[in-house]
Amino acid sequence: MDKEQNVEHFLSLIRKAKRGHLKIYIGMIAGVGKTYRMLREAHDLLTAGVDVQVGYVETHGRVDTAAKLEGLPVIPRKKLFYKGKEVEEMDLQAILQIHPEVVIVDELAHTNIEGCVNEKRWQDVLDLLDAGINVITAVNIQHIESLNGEVQDISGIEVKERVPDSVLGQADEVVNIDLTAEELISRLKAGKIYKPDKIELALRNFFKSENILQLRELALKEVALRVEKKVENEVVENIGLRHERFLACISSQEKTPRKLIRKVARLATHYNSKFVVLHVQTRHESADRIPLAKQRYLINHFKLASELGGEVLQIQSDDIIGTIINVCRERQISTVCVGKPNIQLLSYVRSALRYKRLLNNLAILNVDLIILGS
Repeated sequence: MDKEQNVEHFLSLIRKAKRGHLKIYIGMIAGVGKTYRMLREAHDLLTAGVDVQVGYVETHGRVDTAAKLEGLPVIPRKKLFYKGKEVEEMDLQAILQIHPEVVIVDELAHTNIEGCVNEKRWQDVLDLLDAGINVITAVNIQHIESLNGEVQDISGIEVKERVPDSVLGQADEVVNIDLTAEELISRLKAGKIYKPDKIELALRNFFKSENILQLRELALKEVALRVEKKVENEVVENIGLRHERFLACISSQEKTPRKLIRKVARLATHYNSKFVVLHVQTRHESADRIPLAKQRYLINHFKLASELGGEVLQIQSDDIIGTIINVCRERQISTVCVGKPNIQLLSYVRSALRYKRLLNNLAILNVDLIILGS
């Protein structure tokens, strides 16, 4: 290691030491008790002499949760006017100025209204961590970006507010708040989660027993995965193991590339590795020829890949297969992931020849190919 690398390594250690620690409570669904547990921990820290304050907590009218707020120092919320109404948001600047040792921040996936420093609350949390403030926060499993497709398959609902997996990857501790489906439904029917007029609607939709069981499994697996990755990162790197690096090849279509990116991001997380998202821009998709809709889709795909921790590559070439092979060679890719091919009868022979060329070259490079279903 040369002198410059030594300096950079030392500076990175200093920055890491100054950064705040992040603890995330994860739940399978609303009402499992994440906020209650955060507030209970805040009381324990306060008793131990730690400077802990509540930056933002949403009680949702739950009596037990509201009672737990009593006796805790709360940083006043910021009041803003939005569409003619007064709205309260977490006051990021006030928290940074007060600089408590630990701050409680609820609703990690929340979207801030216009006039706030950041668009998303998870971005507020990153700012607090960078300032050296320790953060305890909470999120439901359906808000995790790479699980969005699976949650939609389970519930039939597309969750709009999402948190990038990279945020969870920065957590020093991830804790699952678990309840059985029977316990959760009992809490719902007892009015401990929603008001009486919303209970029946919830039972017919998101709170169906089969939904709860599948979401519970997702939450348990996610927390186990995060713990496993943390252990792997803290252990001295293993020598002799194959280095995994995934390449997702996407098009300018609207939906399939997003599903592919999320699945590849999950694979990379499981293997504790990196992934690259590649779009080969042919002359038919040059800046002066590509339809605005497809251009917008690509921008959103690239943004999603970046939020999930991937590297984005867009290369201009009419030789799609050759470009994929070159990227595999240059980036030392171990596995190429593509979506299900849409092979029309008239172009079957040409498509078959392209795939044969791709397979032959990947075999030479000892690169695996995975075709992920839509």
